[in-house]
Amino acid sequence: MAAIPHRRSLTTLAFHTSPQHQLKSTAIPIPIPIPIPKEHQQAKYSKPITETQSQRQKQLLSLIKTCTQKTHFLQIHAHLVYTNLLLDPTISLNFLSRVALFTTRDLNYSRQFFSQIPNPLASHYNTMIRAYSISNSPLEGFYMYRDMKRQGLPVNPMSSSFAIKSCIKVSTLLGGVQVHARILRDGHQSDSQLLTTLMDFYSCCEKCDEACRVFDEMSERDTVAWNVLISCCLRNNRTRDALGVFDIMQSESNGCEPDDVTCLLLLQACAHLNALEFGERIHSYIDERGYGDAAKLRNSLVAMYSRCGCLDKAYEVFKGMQNKNVVSWSAMISGLAMNGHGREAIEAFWEMQKMGVPPDDQTFTGVLSACSHCGLVDEGMMFFDCMSKEFGIVPNIHHYGCMVDLLGRAGLLEQAYRLIMSMGVKPDSTMWRTLLGACRIHGHVTLGEQVIEHLIEHKAQEAGDYALLLNIYSSAGNWEKVLEVRKFMKEKAIETTPGCSTIVLKGVVHEFIVDDVSHPRKDEIYAMLDEINQQLKIAGYVAEISSELHNLGAEEKGNALSYHSEKLAIAFGVLATPPGTTIRVAKNLRTCVDCHNFAKFLSGVYNRVVIVRDRARFHHFKEGRCSCNDYW
Repeated sequence: MAAIPHRRSLTTLAFHTSPQHQLKSTAIPIPIPIPIPKEHQQAKYSKPITETQSQRQKQLLSLIKTCTQKTHFLQIHAHLVYTNLLLDPTISLNFLSRVALFTTRDLNYSRQFFSQIPNPLASHYNTMIRAYSISNSPLEGFYMYRDMKRQGLPVNPMSSSFAIKSCIKVSTLLGGVQVHARILRDGHQSDSQLLTTLMDFYSCCEKCDEACRVFDEMSERDTVAWNVLISCCLRNNRTRDALGVFDIMQSESNGCEPDDVTCLLLLQACAHLNALEFGERIHSYIDERGYGDAAKLRNSLVAMYSRCGCLDKAYEVFKGMQNKNVVSWSAMISGLAMNGHGREAIEAFWEMQKMGVPPDDQTFTGVLSACSHCGLVDEGMMFFDCMSKEFGIVPNIHHYGCMVDLLGRAGLLEQAYRLIMSMGVKPDSTMWRTLLGACRIHGHVTLGEQVIEHLIEHKAQEAGDYALLLNIYSSAGNWEKVLEVRKFMKEKAIETTPGCSTIVLKGVVHEFIVDDVSHPRKDEIYAMLDEINQQLKIAGYVAEISSELHNLGAEEKGNALSYHSEKLAIAFGVLATPPGTTIRVAKNLRTCVDCHNFAKFLSGVYNRVVIVRDRARFHHFKEGRCSCNDYW
């Protein structure tokens, strides 16, 4: 029985590696000597394996599974080359899997080893495609898949699944479509797991209709497939469709039970839509199915209730959590901040410190946001300073954005501009828009024009930016500039996003735009709004004509402001709910001063709590007052 050759021979027998990968006889011990019979040296593994050979194969496989260092893999590799064991598909596959997927994950070395296998099988290709699909070179996985087909090897569902995942990582629509065609050609469309991956691919490429089409063609749909469908709806701004899926998947014809992932996705949808009633349904479902102890679900519930303006329930969930982590505290702090409870958010931060939970960057985003919304300039500056000095957290673009918002809202516009120009990270378009919004609030025309120039320079200007500039000019009474900007927008075909407000009643989302006539109860809604306006005028409400951007007379401006989307939504809420019911409205843009005043007066005259969530925060109107104290 021959012994393993001298270490120098091992090095010379291994494939040609770079100098830093070659074995050094003085530094690398042989892990376990493996006897090599002479008859094995030229074996082609076409004959049945004897019992002795089987034992040695098991011994070698065991050794491969226990290796953790690349130097040891190199020695085994040399042994495989010397003994012709590379021709044993079981051994070569196990070795390739270990180095490509589990231990070293060295894809360059794995590719070199793969190239030495004389006739790689589909399983070898699948291993490499899978390794590339989770690497920083996913496109190589697609190329391996293409090469596999060219070699005439049978492509199985696993091969296609890994190839699709590679396409997902690089968002290559053409590559994924080619794999889809291969799936149909090879008759693999009955593989539900493969089609689920294909759905995810189309969803990531923002091809929602194609993803839904694949879903419809599936013969069997499990919970994962339904979850991917919900995720697709969320990713492609079809949030209302996502809520509808929850009931459909549980119907008698489908009989699929939602799991904890389903609940997580639907809670995100509820938070986005301000759908409190539906969120409460999901909460009940979570408790019924025993998912209530999952930290991610509890944190999502806190976020959902906060983003629906229901802080009492958010705090109730938070208080009931046994193990509050940094995500839990950050969600509660952010919830307090966006609902106008800045002081309470800061108190929660200090309580978090007492409990020994170290803050992260998200925590400070919430705290700085709380300071911004409540005008706590000194406190905000203190937190911004201490986050790096005391907690070692380097401010990111979001923290700087909060500081610009804080200074801008407080009227410290020049200081906010200097901060942007001096910060260590490159300002993004969101930050410039934050400053532009502050210029609109304080009527700073010159700085507003400078900000627009920065946005143009970065090629990041949008229709909303010109709308803010229009507002700045109209507030200053500079109607020549207003006409100039409108002419420019018309020439460039720039169209602003229309204001849109939604209200959810009995699980149905009702959507309104300015002067909307699409609602089936439009006549009743407009009659109710006219009645409300009459009652509010008696109480002292006067339209804030500065919110109208057109050069009209005072009366005409008042009429133009009468049918803004949030007023229609609030009027519908008064019409469709019993007296005393809280009215919850979500708007896609910042609420205007006139609609803010309208909601304040209505809350006092009609004895209603009105909660409006605009693009940046919540306004809780009660007894003629707003939680923001008119600072937003």
